[in-house]
Amino acid sequence: MTTATSRRGDRRISPVFLGIVAVTAVTGWAVWTDFASQPGLAVFLFVTGAWIVSLCLHEYAHARTALHSGDISVGAKGYLTLNPLKYTHALLSIVLPVVFVIMGGIGLPGGAVFIERGRIQGRWRHSLISAAGPLTNVAFAVVCTAPFWLDALDGVPDTFRYALGFLALLQVTAAILNFLPVPGLDGYGVLEPWLSYKVRRQVEPFAPYGLLAVFAVLWIPEVNGYFFDAVDAVLRALGVTEWDTYWGREFYRFWRGTPEIPTFTQS
Repeated sequence: MTTATSRRGDRRISPVFLGIVAVTAVTGWAVWTDFASQPGLAVFLFVTGAWIVSLCLHEYAHARTALHSGDISVGAKGYLTLNPLKYTHALLSIVLPVVFVIMGGIGLPGGAVFIERGRIQGRWRHSLISAAGPLTNVAFAVVCTAPFWLDALDGVPDTFRYALGFLALLQVTAAILNFLPVPGLDGYGVLEPWLSYKVRRQVEPFAPYGLLAVFAVLWIPEVNGYFFDAVDAVLRALGVTEWDTYWGREFYRFWRGTPEIPTFTQS
């Protein structure tokens, strides 16, 4: 009985996560209804809350896939509760991604659930566990952009539209960065099971620095330009324009003051 109760507790949704969802919902309502006296602050809280929710779901997808692949330890570690405080590196999974959004409007890949890979058999399962996280970002991007590519934006307040566009940009950047085949990122995790033991051992020491290397390269103006051109191309295919993402970022940076809402013109 105690064991069964413990297992149910290991998978019960955390009040911390529910609180984040509640903040996201309330501030999203404030943006939609123009209830907030400072729409920029409401956009900031709405987008940041939704971004943290997506990070939690990203890590949950890794853990849930690992559970069904044979690693039953993820439950005891609290990964199935969606509580971001349970992650191995809460700084990497939550704090740094939010800081990078504030600094540059880019979706930093989170990532810090410890999977006991020795419990899992089969290369396909290992690859799927790594792919599950960024696929969650892909799904989140599809949901955020659905009103755009379904032409369902009639009557939607401009500020809410821009917030959705900026949130979609974060999800697309996170998905692209996560799928890069760089040691330490999920893209390499997908590829790694198919590499020889010798190659894996040679690459392993570089894994802790892979993410730092990616962001160092992104500071190169030419590379940064190519990267965001690719992001913009994906967003345009989903119906989101640069106009949407630009004003979404402007409203998000509420500390610069509330920008005047421009009249949307179809590009």
